[in-house]
Amino acid sequence: MKRIAVTPRPGWKATAEHFGFNFHTFDGEPYWDESAYYQFSLRQIEDDLEEPTRVLHELCMALVAEVVDSDVLLDRLAIPSAYRELIRRSWRDGHPHFYGRMDLCYDGSGPAKLLEANYDTPTSLYEASFFQYLWLEEQMRRGVLPGDADQFNSLEEKLTQVMTANRFAEPFYFASVKGSVEDRGTVEYLRDIAAGSGLDARLVDMEDIGLSRGGQFVDALGAPIPSLFKLYPWEEIFNDPFGPAIAGSGTLFVEPPWKAILSNKGMLALLWECHEGHPNLLPAFIEPTPATPLEKGWVRKPFFSREGANVEIHTGQGQRIVEDGPYGGGPSIIQQFQALPRFGDNYTVIGSWMVGDQPAGIGIREDNSLITKDSSRFLPHAIIG
Repeated sequence: MKRIAVTPRPGWKATAEHFGFNFHTFDGEPYWDESAYYQFSLRQIEDDLEEPTRVLHELCMALVAEVVDSDVLLDRLAIPSAYRELIRRSWRDGHPHFYGRMDLCYDGSGPAKLLEANYDTPTSLYEASFFQYLWLEEQMRRGVLPGDADQFNSLEEKLTQVMTANRFAEPFYFASVKGSVEDRGTVEYLRDIAAGSGLDARLVDMEDIGLSRGGQFVDALGAPIPSLFKLYPWEEIFNDPFGPAIAGSGTLFVEPPWKAILSNKGMLALLWECHEGHPNLLPAFIEPTPATPLEKGWVRKPFFSREGANVEIHTGQGQRIVEDGPYGGGPSIIQQFQALPRFGDNYTVIGSWMVGDQPAGIGIREDNSLITKDSSRFLPHAIIG
């Protein structure tokens, strides 16, 4: 695994905007960064990333099967009792799921360590799938990369397979909150894949979804929503006034309610309890009410934290790093600190994607901090040799 400096493509910003990648820059700072790329060998990808991702996913699915039948474990994950039967039914009925992303610590030699997982509302999909593959093709064509370079990236192909393999009631709506360019880009990309798969796929803003007198979810024009992909976390839906209407609405939700178990960092502690010593897991424990100072060598993460918000690190050398955010006050986990690989001034995290039940690719984020945030840069990768 190497970080290779490279000249960005001429006019890449215009290319990005032409293809709808309108969040390549945030507040004047680059989000998409092609001034360098990460180079892997095929062995590193297959043995150190793809196969561990498959194994971790299987552990996650086994954990869901255990948790849905245990009120004790659902209590420990702070899942509201009013929604437990909804979660159980979605799991037992096999409600389909699209994707998830595991964030891994990996420096070029195994074993990769699972830092956290987002199986409900992961973003960075478009750039990991379409745009970094476009970068690969253009850089090979320009001679910057060898003609036999490759990429661990079958995201679009596998998403198409998932969408065609399931018989979704139509029209199929894709929803995100208003005002988030990144979220909108993600759902537009998924909508485009769904449309290409032959589905009647439509966009709707979360704020424009209503409830009919008959208890159906409807769009802004009052049309029923039979199937809904929502880039909106289940823990927020559980606190929404419309939440109690889900069970009787007739709408199929993607991601399904059982994903609430895997969008919760408490699952990292449960995984460790079930598989203590597993080479791809880090020691992690639930703190119902965090109160004591964090000891050296540990990280504190709120159950529902996203994009590094409210994460606290106390390194083994005594350095403390804290990121502000809106997720404080609830239950947290503490996880053993694992130093991220450092390339120059850049700390690197690998996002390893699952589509359905198959590993499907990686995306790489960099930051000058040990905490990866929503502003952290996305860099492409290539398999060479």
